[in-house]
Amino acid sequence: MITGHGRHRRTGLTALALLPLAALAACGGGSGGSDTSAQKGSGKGTISVWAHQGQASEATALQNAVKSFNSSQSDVKAELKLIPEKDYTKTITATDASELPDVLEFDGPTMANFVYNSKLAPVDGHVSAKTLANATDAIKAQGEIDGKHYGLGMFDAGLGLYANKKLLDAAGVTYPKSVDDAWTAEEFGKALKGKDSDGKVLDLSEQYGLASEWGTFGFSPIVWSAGGGLLKDGKAEGALDSPKTVSAMKTFQSWKPYVDPNTDGNAFAKGKVALSWVGHWNYPAYSEALGGDLAVLPLPDFGNGPKTGQGSWAWGIGADSKNGKAAGTFLDYLLNDTNVGAMTKANGAVPATKSALAKSELYKKGGPLQLFADQLAKPCGDSDITSSCVAVTRPVTAGYPTVTAKFNTALNSIYGGADPGEALRKAARAIDRDFTDNAGYEIP
Repeated sequence: MITGHGRHRRTGLTALALLPLAALAACGGGSGGSDTSAQKGSGKGTISVWAHQGQASEATALQNAVKSFNSSQSDVKAELKLIPEKDYTKTITATDASELPDVLEFDGPTMANFVYNSKLAPVDGHVSAKTLANATDAIKAQGEIDGKHYGLGMFDAGLGLYANKKLLDAAGVTYPKSVDDAWTAEEFGKALKGKDSDGKVLDLSEQYGLASEWGTFGFSPIVWSAGGGLLKDGKAEGALDSPKTVSAMKTFQSWKPYVDPNTDGNAFAKGKVALSWVGHWNYPAYSEALGGDLAVLPLPDFGNGPKTGQGSWAWGIGADSKNGKAAGTFLDYLLNDTNVGAMTKANGAVPATKSALAKSELYKKGGPLQLFADQLAKPCGDSDITSSCVAVTRPVTAGYPTVTAKFNTALNSIYGGADPGEALRKAARAIDRDFTDNAGYEIP
């Protein structure tokens, strides 16, 4: 993973990849957590705020939001500390709960581990009912454990296939227009075999590294679309190594001859390939390169409906905060349309509030990226993954670091030619061993 890559900062993909396999899981000695609730406090005074220092435009948007909040009222003063993205998750992991700030940002999949280690408090009762109601269902799914909300986001992420209409038309390939008419996996395979000078028609964003969080975020939708899962009822065996998952991964493996390695990240923009499997963050560059020839398509359907990953950076309240009321006041302000609009303009991501999404030029009805909004409007959560939903949350479990590391390692080896059944069985056994060793990472 190229951890400094600006495009990744928009997705919340990097943080977990920076940690050793069990670093998050081992944090705090696997204490098992407790029902920690931040104290309400007076609702006045100074609160501390931590955030990751992403691309410059994101940092500026956040700094402007804090300045604006501080000047908008006199009861609460927010003091912002930006921490380099490469160090951010490690810093929270290594910091005792008593030393964490009142308000902190975190990468979505890390949330359950921080709750497990008593570092996050529910935001319920601190943010307003209006703020909670305005959060999109998909972003709420990422931030919820047992009916309590521990995280709310300014933006969300989405995956799709960018298509060069000119190249597909020249190859005689017809393509879907919406989520409702996605290619089947078989149709997608046929599209890859369309007329092409060098036979390389697909970019899988290999430059990010498949044995990284990109591997999980980018390609677990294949597993879900096949009717499999990374986990089912807290176990990988029977889900990750199910016949449906193995079959889908064999199909994934069969695409490799048609894939351009895309070492410079520009294969699609340069017209070398007709299809690019990536997220919303590549739209600015692709739109500039292709103009009216650019189309956005759903990922292929392996039988359980097309699926996409979702989830990104979110905001929560430190479990030891003595001023939850003031923290909630700040989050209410941070998640208003002005700030969400400024942030999503800065990073091109999907607004994670209903009101800002409706106003977005890119994602509103008729906008060029409406597909991403349509997908997120059909959230699955992380467990009930049926054919009628599209956006799947990565497993909300304190054991996620192990799940993602074992899956993306298996994915990478399968892509390299390993037997899919064997690789997935090995990954499933390793995940289940870790969960058994940690009493299932149950949060009381």
